[in-house]
Amino acid sequence: MHHPNQPHISPATPGGSPSSSSFDFNKRVKKQRGNYNCGRCGLPKKGHSCHIPPAATTTPTSADSSASVSTSTSRPNPPSRQQYSHLRRALSFDDIDFRCDSPESEMDEPDLDLLVSGSGTLPASCIWEVLKRLPPAGLLAAAWVCKGWRDTARRLWRAAEELRLRVPPKAQLGFVGSVLQKCPGLVRLSLRMESDVDATMLACIAFSCPNLECMEISTSDTAVNRITGDELSRFVADKRCLTSLKMEGCSNLGGFVLCSSSLSTLWLSDLHSLSKTVFNCPNLKEVSLDFSRQENDNSDLISMVDALGRSCSRLQNIHIASVQLSHTVVLALTAANLRGLRMLSLVLGTDITDASVAAIASSYSKLELLDLSGSSISDSGIGMICNVFPATLSRLLLALCPNITSSGIQFATAQLPLLELMDCGMTICDPSSQCLTSDGSGDCELQTTFQNKLHLVCQKLIIKHGRLKKLSLWGCSGLDSLYLNCPELNDLNLNSCRNLDPERLLLQCPSLESVYASGCQKLLIRAIQSQVNNFDAAENHCPSKRLADSSKRVRVPHFLSQQPLDDYKKRRRIGVSPCNVVVD
Repeated sequence: MHHPNQPHISPATPGGSPSSSSFDFNKRVKKQRGNYNCGRCGLPKKGHSCHIPPAATTTPTSADSSASVSTSTSRPNPPSRQQYSHLRRALSFDDIDFRCDSPESEMDEPDLDLLVSGSGTLPASCIWEVLKRLPPAGLLAAAWVCKGWRDTARRLWRAAEELRLRVPPKAQLGFVGSVLQKCPGLVRLSLRMESDVDATMLACIAFSCPNLECMEISTSDTAVNRITGDELSRFVADKRCLTSLKMEGCSNLGGFVLCSSSLSTLWLSDLHSLSKTVFNCPNLKEVSLDFSRQENDNSDLISMVDALGRSCSRLQNIHIASVQLSHTVVLALTAANLRGLRMLSLVLGTDITDASVAAIASSYSKLELLDLSGSSISDSGIGMICNVFPATLSRLLLALCPNITSSGIQFATAQLPLLELMDCGMTICDPSSQCLTSDGSGDCELQTTFQNKLHLVCQKLIIKHGRLKKLSLWGCSGLDSLYLNCPELNDLNLNSCRNLDPERLLLQCPSLESVYASGCQKLLIRAIQSQVNNFDAAENHCPSKRLADSSKRVRVPHFLSQQPLDDYKKRRRIGVSPCNVVVD
């Protein structure tokens, strides 16, 4: 019987017998208590039948082969388990409460038997299940408990494919590098930077994550992104597997030349004064370019849009947010003839008019999402949208459009049967209202651009839609009456609807889950709460029927109705959850 403290000799020793000259006594050998591996393939022998025939020149004894751990590089690698690759857990420094959605373990049962607890009483499989639910900070601390926990933590780091890391303000580059080196198989990386970012960080990521596919870098208010356009272009060109790149704080880029055959998603925010933009990404399908709101931004959007159309013919989603957007930029985009375009978002372009809507409708007739928030389109533009996209459009966002009235909104909901989301924030506004300070109110400098435009105050809005799920009317201070009959509506935003009359509010939306009423008067909040959570009135409802002479309508007793009252109450109470009215 082999003692666990004795050195383990590789079966690949020449001659098939261990010799003192072939074993390196200076090399420290790890203890492998109970680690009985196959001498031919190296896999654990528990429940194992080797598929490799025994060699003719090497005939180790059963005691030697069962107790040996092969250190030779000539033995074949264990078969990979790619079917569990999508079950790898994400490591997050921000989220402490983890939930394991998949009951399958990241390792096979024979591999779990190799893990040994420090106390010797806890099964190895339990250690794995417990440690994999720890956040990375807890996993680093657990590695100091004992050797068994340290080995388990090391295996967990190596098995990680996704890492979400928050970098504190005083953290050094070595902190990020030490964490990334623990995850050689990392595929998705998300960094929340509270310290400055520069090219050294990109070099560290490129060196530590050779198989990186998705990278996201977000910055706090105090952090500065010092990455230039040349450095970002070099990083994208070197990472041949990179498919998704999302980065915030890109004010120092100046310009870039992106060349990648694998990149499919590109998000860049806080862009400013781009002098040169070249996109050589044939597989790019989604691009989001968010420019700064500064007046001195001199980015050439026309050349940028033209470059996108010439080299990125597979684009499906386009989002551009800039105060420099104009009708000329829209014409350049429509000339690109992107046949696969499904989502188009052109935000904060005050020079985008109804003529721009006509150009979009003539070139892209299969849009599923259209976002023209902050534009100068009117009800006529909404009419063109309804005439072209009735069979495809499901999301329409027209926030901060001062020329739109309640009539245009009602027409859109009536003519777009597939509509599921609609944002009309700050459209029906009272011109005498001051700049709003709530979260969904937008920038004050944008609101001053249409303060001098007249609106009809005390407007009425009536919406009846069978598929609408989310409706946003934040900041509609000119709205006086609201009647909603939307059985699928689950999210309603009424923030800062100050002039909405509580007596002229009717919500017939049984699926409502959240109603946002921040900045509303107290009487309106009470009316909302009473309508969304008062089920007694619905239960006491009695059907009515008109008399034979059509003089008036009278209530019909429940015993004359087709369905008894008890069954009606049961049907109303099953699956009903109270609606959450958010005030703060």
